[in-house]
Amino acid sequence: MLTITQTLYDQIVAHSRADHPDEACGVVAGPAGTDRPERFIPMLNAARSPTFYEFDSADLLKLYREMDDRDEEPVIVYHSHTATEAYPSRTDVTYANEPGAHYVLVSTADTDASGPFQFRSYRIVDGEITEEDVQVVEAY
Repeated sequence: MLTITQTLYDQIVAHSRADHPDEACGVVAGPAGTDRPERFIPMLNAARSPTFYEFDSADLLKLYREMDDRDEEPVIVYHSHTATEAYPSRTDVTYANEPGAHYVLVSTADTDASGPFQFRSYRIVDGEITEEDVQVVEAY
C-alpha cells in the first residue's frame, strides 16, 4: 500500500493538471529504506508529448546525485496520462527500473465517468504490474 500525505497527493495532481495536454512527470523522494514519500520533485517532460514522458538525462543525473547526498531514494515515480486511464502502458513497464518504487499514474482524462482525474499506484517488478491501495493521510 502507498501511504501519502494530502499535500503530496495534491501537488502531484496539480502538476499533472498544469502540464496537460502534455504528460507530467516527477519523483517524490524519501529517506532511504523508509518507503515514506516526503520531498516532491516535479520534473520537466523532455519529450513534451501528450502520449509519452521522458526525464531529461542531465536532470535525472543531478536528481540521483542529490538524493544520494541526502540519503534519499525515489519512493514514488509519477507521471500522467492525458487521454487514457491511469494504468501503465507497455512503454511505462519497459522504463520502470526502480523495483522498490511506487509508480503513480494520474489520468487527466475522464475515462471512467468518476470525475476529472484518476490517481492510482502500482508496483512494477520484472515486467509484472500490481495495483496497490492508496491511503491519503494528513501527516505521517
